Amino acid sequence: MRQFGTYLFTILITLWVGSLWAFGFAAALLQKQLADRTLAGNLAGQLFAAVAWLGMLAGVYGLIYLFRQSGAGIMKTLVFWLMLLMLLLTVAAHFGITPILSQLRADALPHEVLASAFRSRFLAWHGVSSLVYLIEAAMGLVLVTQLFKR
Repeated sequence: MRQFGTYLFTILITLWVGSLWAFGFAAALLQKQLADRTLAGNLAGQLFAAVAWLGMLAGVYGLIYLFRQSGAGIMKTLVFWLMLLMLLLTVAAHFGITPILSQLRADALPHEVLASAFRSRFLAWHGVSSLVYLIEAAMGLVLVTQLFKR
């Protein structure tokens, strides 16, 4: 049973970090390839929501797993802090930034948000969201390298 927990930890972290990078590239391709930017944004939003839920699951499970394996001593490791910060960024983006972007889209109706008075606020929050996502994805790469050292 102990081995199952280790396998699950490895699989969840791999899926989380891999999906951060894969869905980030997929979202960029959607924006570039689809003529309908609203559709591209909606599809990208669904991808990012899936990554967020996977990240929350992987992050919570990963932190519990690490505590069960190493006790409170795990809090002195880079792996612990990377996972905790990635989880906090995921939660902040999904429950903090994403609702703001959604509200700005709704407030702009019947127009597209980029063609409305909310354009500058939307672009600013979208930039914050993109930066948070990029930081999380970069931290994920460091996390994976640290896990392979163990």
